[in-house]
Amino acid sequence: MRWREICGVVLAILLCTSASTARAQSPYGIGRPATAAEIAGWNIDVGHDGSNLPKGSGSVSHGREVFAQQCASCHGDNGEGGLGDRLVGGQGTIGTAKPIRTVGSYWPYAPTLFDYIRRAMPQNAPQSLSNEDVYAVSAYILNLNGLVGADATVDAKSLAAIKMPNRDKFVGDARPDVK
Repeated sequence: MRWREICGVVLAILLCTSASTARAQSPYGIGRPATAAEIAGWNIDVGHDGSNLPKGSGSVSHGREVFAQQCASCHGDNGEGGLGDRLVGGQGTIGTAKPIRTVGSYWPYAPTLFDYIRRAMPQNAPQSLSNEDVYAVSAYILNLNGLVGADATVDAKSLAAIKMPNRDKFVGDARPDVK
C-alpha cells in the first residue's frame, strides 16, 4: 500500500511539472508587449495639484453649450442631478446628518474634476471630449457652484489655482507606506 501512495505522488508531481513546462514553452501566439506610445495614450491621469494637465483652455460659455449637449441628459439642465449625480449645491451640508456631496461641496481639488470628466464622461462615450471641451465643462460646473465667474476661462494654471471649499476638510493618511 505504501508503494502505491509513493508512486501516485511521484506521478502527480511529474504530471504537474511537465504540464507547466509545456505551457511555458508553447506560447499562444497572441498579444505583444505594449509600446511606449500605446502606454502614453492611456497614461492621461491628472494629479490633484494639476500635474499632467494638458494644454488648452475652456470658457464657461462654451462649457454651457457642451454640457447641454453631452451632460444634461444625465445630470440635469443645471447640474441638479437626474439619472446621474447632482453636481451643484450642497455647500454647508457636509458636516450635517444629510450631506449633499457635489463638486462644489465635497470635491477637494479642481484638477480632479477635469481628470474625471476627461477619463470617464460622458458615460456612454468616455474620452470622447476634446481637452478644450473638458476645460469648458469644468469651468461651467465650477461656475454653477459659484467658484468661478460667468466670464471665466480656465486652463492648466488657473484650474490648479482654484481653492475648493472642502479642500482643507480631508485628513491625510500618515502611514509611512502611503504616499
